Formats: sequence, structure tokens, C-alpha cells
Amino acid sequence: MSKLVAISGPAAVGKTTICDRLIKEFGPRLKRLVTATTRAPRTSETDGVDYFFLSKKEFHKKLSDDSFLEHENIHGNMYGILKESILDAQTEDIDLLFNIDVNGASSLRRFCSENSVLKGQLITIFLKPSSLDQLALRMQERASESAEQMRLRLDNAEEEIRREGEFDHIVESKDKESDYRTVKDLYEKLINS
Repeated sequence: MSKLVAISGPAAVGKTTICDRLIKEFGPRLKRLVTATTRAPRTSETDGVDYFFLSKKEFHKKLSDDSFLEHENIHGNMYGILKESILDAQTEDIDLLFNIDVNGASSLRRFCSENSVLKGQLITIFLKPSSLDQLALRMQERASESAEQMRLRLDNAEEEIRREGEFDHIVESKDKESDYRTVKDLYEKLINS
């Protein structure tokens, strides 16, 4: 039975770095579920690999067609999990990795609990920054957001941290290596259980 691993936490906490390392180490058994967004791609991102980059018109068409398992407006951009992506993956003998926001993790948790095939197959992990100051520094270092976007993301981070108790596991961020080892250990326990 395929396992689902959802990694969540505030922007710039290191979710993408951890997900990339997990895929590198455990692929092809572990595959990242590609989600859709109306956000413009960063220079290092590829359509269909990092996200399905959709125009707002395309996204809203899929919404009206009930194509999304869940969707959220985050920082002024739409994000969503296409039902066909998760259902198509269930026919393969792979585990799915979700790099997902807090609201999306809640929707995914609800969907899995209501679906007999997916019930008990989801583990949720919250990456908690050591401080908001450290998170701000990480955002400045990656230099992909404007000052206004950074303020918005830091405000959202406070709300997301208040919801950490919704997750199966909380990983308090220390550094990239120890964060990865902790998440890797959680995944290995899941697949060996």
C-alpha cells in the first residue's frame, strides 16, 4: 500500500530542500506529488516538475470542473492538488511526498480519513522554524520575495506555527542536515511499519 507523506511549515523553513533530498535518496519508490499554482515560476523551476503553472483563467476552469482535491489562496496566489494526480499515483507502487501548506495539509488529512483506500496511509510533518528572525534571514538569503511579500509570509508564518498541533510530528528546525535526518528517520519508520 502506498504511503503519503505531507511536509508543511512556513515559507523558507526548508521544506523544498528536504523534499528534494528525500526524492534523491528514496526515488523512484518515493515520488513528489506535483501541485498546481498560479504563482509565477522561479528561475530554477520547471512546469510539470516543480508545479503545474497555470494561468488564473486555467485554474478557475479546473475549479469549476471540480478537478481539485483542495485549493487555497496563499500570499495572493492559488495553489491546489489535482485529484487526477493523487488518483493516478495510487495505481503505481510508490509513496507520495507532498510539499504542502498548513491549510492544504488539513484538507489532505480530511480527504484521507474519508477515503477507505487512503485511511491510515498519511503521515504529516510540520517543520517549525527556530524563530521568526531566523525565518526572515532565510527569506532574505534566497532573495525571491519583495519586502512586502516577506512581511506577508512572516505574518502568515505566525498563524501557521499556531497550528503545529494539527500535525503527527513537529520537527524543530536546527540546520539543514539535522532537519533532513529527522524527517528521513520519520519516513523510514513509516515504510518499515
